[in-house]
Amino acid sequence: MSKERNELKSIGYEIFIGILSILSIVNLVLLYAAQDESLDTVLRAMNALFSMIFVADFLFRIFTAPSAGAYFFKHFGWADLLASVPLAQFKILRVFRLARVYRLLRDVGIQTVGRALIKDRAGSSLYILLIMGIFVLEFGSLAVLGVEQNAPGANITSASDSLWYTIVTISTVGYGDQYPVTDAGRMIGTGIIVVGVGIFGTFTGYLANFFLAPKKKDSEPPVKAADTGTATVEGLRLSLEESEAKLAEIRKLLAGPTQ
Repeated sequence: MSKERNELKSIGYEIFIGILSILSIVNLVLLYAAQDESLDTVLRAMNALFSMIFVADFLFRIFTAPSAGAYFFKHFGWADLLASVPLAQFKILRVFRLARVYRLLRDVGIQTVGRALIKDRAGSSLYILLIMGIFVLEFGSLAVLGVEQNAPGANITSASDSLWYTIVTISTVGYGDQYPVTDAGRMIGTGIIVVGVGIFGTFTGYLANFFLAPKKKDSEPPVKAADTGTATVEGLRLSLEESEAKLAEIRKLLAGPTQ
Protein backbone atom coordinates (compact mmCIF):
# COMPACT_ATOMS: atom_id res chain seq x y z
CA MET A 1 0.00 0.00 0.00
CA SER A 2 2.84 2.42 0.78
CA LYS A 3 4.25 2.05 -2.74
CA GLU A 4 0.88 2.89 -4.29
CA ARG A 5 0.52 5.94 -2.06
CA ASN A 6 4.01 7.14 -2.96
CA GLU A 7 3.21 6.78 -6.65
CA LEU A 8 -0.13 8.54 -6.24
CA LYS A 9 0.18 12.28 -6.80
CA SER A 10 -3.19 13.57 -5.65
CA ILE A 11 -6.69 12.16 -5.91
CA GLY A 12 -8.06 15.02 -8.00
CA TYR A 13 -5.06 15.03 -10.30
CA GLU A 14 -5.21 11.27 -10.91
CA ILE A 15 -8.93 11.44 -11.73
CA PHE A 16 -8.26 14.38 -14.06
CA ILE A 17 -5.57 12.41 -15.95
CA GLY A 18 -7.78 9.31 -16.03
CA ILE A 19 -10.70 11.18 -17.61
CA LEU A 20 -8.40 12.76 -20.18
CA SER A 21 -7.03 9.31 -21.00
CA ILE A 22 -10.55 7.98 -21.59
CA LEU A 23 -11.45 10.96 -23.77
CA SER A 24 -8.25 10.65 -25.80
CA ILE A 25 -8.97 6.96 -26.47
CA VAL A 26 -12.55 7.79 -27.50
CA ASN A 27 -11.19 10.47 -29.84
CA LEU A 28 -8.80 7.95 -31.34
CA VAL A 29 -11.72 5.62 -32.12
CA LEU A 30 -13.75 8.49 -33.59
CA LEU A 31 -10.78 9.57 -35.67
CA TYR A 32 -10.70 6.20 -37.41
CA ALA A 33 -14.47 5.60 -37.47
CA ALA A 34 -15.67 8.98 -38.76
CA GLN A 35 -14.89 10.09 -42.30
CA ASP A 36 -15.45 13.82 -41.96
CA GLU A 37 -12.79 16.44 -42.59
CA SER A 38 -14.14 18.94 -40.06
CA LEU A 39 -14.41 16.28 -37.35
CA ASP A 40 -10.87 15.14 -38.11
CA THR A 41 -9.55 18.69 -37.73
CA VAL A 42 -11.17 19.18 -34.32
CA LEU A 43 -10.08 15.75 -33.05
CA ARG A 44 -6.50 16.25 -34.23
CA ALA A 45 -6.37 19.62 -32.50
CA MET A 46 -7.66 18.07 -29.28
CA ASN A 47 -5.21 15.19 -29.52
CA ALA A 48 -2.37 17.70 -29.90
CA LEU A 49 -3.59 19.37 -26.68
CA PHE A 50 -3.75 15.98 -24.93
CA SER A 51 -0.21 15.16 -26.09
CA MET A 52 1.12 18.34 -24.45
CA ILE A 53 -0.75 17.58 -21.21
CA PHE A 54 0.52 13.98 -21.16
CA VAL A 55 4.11 15.07 -21.81
CA ALA A 56 3.85 17.43 -18.85
CA ASP A 57 2.32 14.59 -16.79
CA PHE A 58 5.20 12.26 -17.70
CA LEU A 59 7.82 14.86 -16.73
CA PHE A 60 5.98 15.59 -13.49
CA ARG A 61 5.83 11.91 -12.57
CA ILE A 62 9.41 11.02 -13.42
CA PHE A 63 10.85 14.03 -11.56
CA THR A 64 8.73 13.44 -8.45
CA ALA A 65 8.82 9.64 -8.38
CA PRO A 66 10.61 8.02 -5.42
CA SER A 67 12.58 6.07 -8.03
CA ALA A 68 12.69 7.34 -11.61
CA GLY A 69 13.94 3.97 -12.86
CA ALA A 70 11.15 2.05 -11.12
CA TYR A 71 8.54 4.42 -12.54
CA PHE A 72 9.94 4.23 -16.07
CA PHE A 73 10.46 0.46 -16.30
CA LYS A 74 8.16 -1.16 -13.71
CA HIS A 75 5.24 1.26 -13.66
CA PHE A 76 4.99 1.75 -17.44
CA GLY A 77 6.60 5.16 -17.58
CA TRP A 78 7.94 4.22 -21.01
CA ALA A 79 4.32 3.72 -22.15
CA ASP A 80 3.42 7.17 -20.81
CA LEU A 81 6.26 8.69 -22.80
CA LEU A 82 5.40 6.89 -26.05
CA ALA A 83 1.69 7.62 -25.60
CA SER A 84 2.52 11.32 -25.39
CA VAL A 85 4.10 11.30 -28.84
CA PRO A 86 1.62 12.81 -31.36
CA LEU A 87 1.56 9.66 -33.49
CA ALA A 88 -1.57 7.56 -33.86
CA GLN A 89 0.42 4.32 -33.57
CA PHE A 90 1.40 5.06 -29.97
CA LYS A 91 -1.81 6.60 -28.66
CA ILE A 92 -3.30 3.22 -27.83
CA LEU A 93 -0.62 2.99 -25.12
CA ARG A 94 -2.68 5.49 -23.14
CA VAL A 95 -4.57 2.43 -21.93
CA PHE A 96 -1.60 1.76 -19.62
CA ARG A 97 -1.99 5.22 -18.11
CA LEU A 98 -5.67 4.61 -17.54
CA ALA A 99 -5.00 1.18 -16.01
CA ARG A 100 -2.46 2.65 -13.59
CA VAL A 101 -4.83 5.40 -12.48
CA TYR A 102 -7.55 2.81 -11.89
CA ARG A 103 -5.18 0.60 -9.89
CA LEU A 104 -3.97 3.44 -7.72
CA LEU A 105 -7.46 4.70 -6.93
CA ARG A 106 -8.70 1.16 -6.28
CA ASP A 107 -5.88 0.45 -3.84
CA VAL A 108 -6.46 3.74 -2.02
CA GLY A 109 -10.17 3.04 -1.62
CA ILE A 110 -13.39 4.78 -2.60
CA GLN A 111 -13.97 6.27 0.87
CA THR A 112 -10.47 7.76 0.94
CA VAL A 113 -11.03 9.19 -2.54
CA GLY A 114 -14.28 10.83 -1.44
CA ARG A 115 -12.76 12.28 1.74
CA ALA A 116 -9.77 13.64 -0.18
CA LEU A 117 -11.99 15.33 -2.77
CA ILE A 118 -14.15 16.91 -0.06
CA LYS A 119 -11.13 18.05 1.94
CA ASP A 120 -9.50 19.70 -1.08
CA ARG A 121 -12.65 21.38 -2.38
CA ALA A 122 -10.79 24.21 -4.12
CA GLY A 123 -8.51 21.87 -6.06
CA SER A 124 -11.35 19.46 -6.86
CA SER A 125 -13.50 22.30 -8.21
CA LEU A 126 -10.62 23.49 -10.37
CA TYR A 127 -10.08 20.03 -11.88
CA ILE A 128 -13.81 19.65 -12.52
CA LEU A 129 -13.97 22.95 -14.35
CA LEU A 130 -10.83 22.15 -16.34
CA ILE A 131 -12.45 18.90 -17.45
CA MET A 132 -15.62 20.81 -18.33
CA GLY A 133 -13.54 23.32 -20.28
CA ILE A 134 -11.88 20.56 -22.31
CA PHE A 135 -15.21 18.89 -23.01
CA VAL A 136 -16.74 22.21 -24.02
CA LEU A 137 -13.76 23.03 -26.24
CA GLU A 138 -14.15 19.77 -28.14
CA PHE A 139 -17.88 19.12 -28.21
CA GLY A 140 -18.79 22.81 -28.22
CA SER A 141 -16.68 23.31 -31.33
CA LEU A 142 -18.30 20.31 -32.99
CA ALA A 143 -21.81 21.44 -31.96
CA VAL A 144 -21.32 25.03 -33.13
CA LEU A 145 -19.90 23.83 -36.43
CA GLY A 146 -22.78 21.38 -36.88
CA VAL A 147 -25.51 24.03 -36.49
CA GLU A 148 -23.70 26.95 -38.13
CA GLN A 149 -21.80 25.44 -41.05
CA ASN A 150 -24.68 25.42 -43.54
CA ALA A 151 -26.77 28.26 -42.07
CA PRO A 152 -27.53 31.27 -44.33
CA GLY A 153 -25.14 34.13 -43.62
CA ALA A 154 -22.99 32.00 -41.31
CA ASN A 155 -19.39 33.04 -40.64
CA ILE A 156 -18.48 29.85 -38.74
CA THR A 157 -18.06 27.52 -41.69
CA SER A 158 -14.92 25.49 -40.92
CA ALA A 159 -13.38 23.54 -38.08
CA SER A 160 -10.78 26.24 -37.50
CA ASP A 161 -13.57 28.86 -37.28
CA SER A 162 -15.46 26.84 -34.67
CA LEU A 163 -12.32 26.14 -32.62
CA TRP A 164 -11.35 29.81 -32.70
CA TYR A 165 -14.86 30.89 -31.72
CA THR A 166 -14.97 28.40 -28.80
CA ILE A 167 -11.53 29.39 -27.51
CA VAL A 168 -12.29 33.11 -27.70
CA THR A 169 -15.69 32.62 -26.06
CA ILE A 170 -14.56 30.30 -23.27
CA SER A 171 -11.76 32.73 -22.41
CA THR A 172 -14.42 35.50 -22.16
CA VAL A 173 -12.46 37.68 -24.61
CA GLY A 174 -15.09 37.83 -27.34
CA TYR A 175 -13.42 39.49 -30.34
CA GLY A 176 -16.65 39.37 -32.33
CA ASP A 177 -14.99 38.28 -35.57
CA GLN A 178 -16.79 34.91 -35.35
CA TYR A 179 -20.32 34.66 -33.98
CA PRO A 180 -23.33 32.33 -34.32
CA VAL A 181 -26.31 33.42 -36.42
CA THR A 182 -28.74 30.62 -35.50
CA ASP A 183 -30.72 30.29 -32.29
CA ALA A 184 -29.16 26.90 -31.55
CA GLY A 185 -25.70 28.36 -32.07
CA ARG A 186 -26.44 31.22 -29.70
CA MET A 187 -27.66 28.81 -27.03
CA ILE A 188 -24.45 26.80 -27.38
CA GLY A 189 -22.45 30.03 -27.18
CA THR A 190 -24.26 30.97 -23.96
CA GLY A 191 -23.28 27.67 -22.38
CA ILE A 192 -19.66 28.18 -23.45
CA ILE A 193 -19.63 31.65 -21.88
CA VAL A 194 -21.05 30.33 -18.58
CA VAL A 195 -18.41 27.59 -18.40
CA GLY A 196 -15.66 30.07 -19.24
CA VAL A 197 -16.72 32.48 -16.48
CA GLY A 198 -16.86 29.57 -14.02
CA ILE A 199 -13.39 28.34 -14.98
CA PHE A 200 -11.67 31.70 -14.66
CA GLY A 201 -13.60 32.63 -11.51
CA THR A 202 -12.66 29.35 -9.83
CA PHE A 203 -9.06 29.64 -11.04
CA THR A 204 -8.80 33.14 -9.57
CA GLY A 205 -10.22 31.93 -6.26
CA TYR A 206 -7.85 28.96 -6.25
CA LEU A 207 -4.83 31.18 -6.77
CA ALA A 208 -6.00 33.58 -4.07
CA ASN A 209 -6.47 30.68 -1.65
CA PHE A 210 -3.08 29.22 -2.57
CA PHE A 211 -1.07 32.43 -2.16
CA LEU A 212 -3.01 34.36 0.49
CA ALA A 213 -4.32 31.67 2.84
CA PRO A 214 -2.34 31.59 6.11
CA LYS A 215 0.09 28.74 6.28
CA LYS A 216 -0.30 26.18 9.01
CA LYS A 217 2.28 26.57 11.73
CA ASP A 218 4.69 23.74 12.18
CA SER A 219 3.55 21.54 14.98
CA GLU A 220 5.68 21.70 18.08
CA PRO A 221 7.80 18.64 18.87
CA PRO A 222 6.07 16.18 21.18
CA VAL A 223 6.85 16.56 24.85
CA LYS A 224 7.74 13.46 26.74
CA ALA A 225 5.62 12.44 29.69
CA ALA A 226 8.50 12.86 32.15
CA ASP A 227 9.22 16.35 30.86
CA THR A 228 5.55 17.22 31.16
CA GLY A 229 5.45 16.06 34.76
CA THR A 230 8.60 18.02 35.66
CA ALA A 231 7.24 21.16 34.03
CA THR A 232 3.95 20.79 35.92
CA VAL A 233 5.67 20.41 39.32
CA GLU A 234 7.95 23.37 38.60
CA GLY A 235 4.97 25.51 37.60
CA LEU A 236 3.11 24.60 40.80
CA ARG A 237 6.16 25.46 42.91
CA LEU A 238 6.49 28.88 41.28
CA SER A 239 2.79 29.57 41.72
CA LEU A 240 3.01 28.60 45.38
CA GLU A 241 5.98 30.92 45.95
CA GLU A 242 4.13 33.81 44.28
CA SER A 243 1.06 33.15 46.43
CA GLU A 244 3.14 33.12 49.63
CA ALA A 245 4.79 36.42 48.67
CA LYS A 246 1.40 38.04 48.03
CA LEU A 247 0.07 36.75 51.38
CA ALA A 248 3.09 38.21 53.16
CA GLU A 249 2.39 41.61 51.58
CA ILE A 250 -1.28 41.41 52.60
CA ARG A 251 -0.29 40.61 56.23
CA LYS A 252 2.01 43.65 56.31
CA LEU A 253 -0.80 45.89 55.06
CA LEU A 254 -3.26 44.51 57.61
CA ALA A 255 -0.79 44.89 60.46
CA GLY A 256 -0.52 48.57 59.75
CA PRO A 257 2.52 50.84 60.18
CA THR A 258 4.94 49.81 62.90
CA GLN A 259 5.38 52.15 65.94
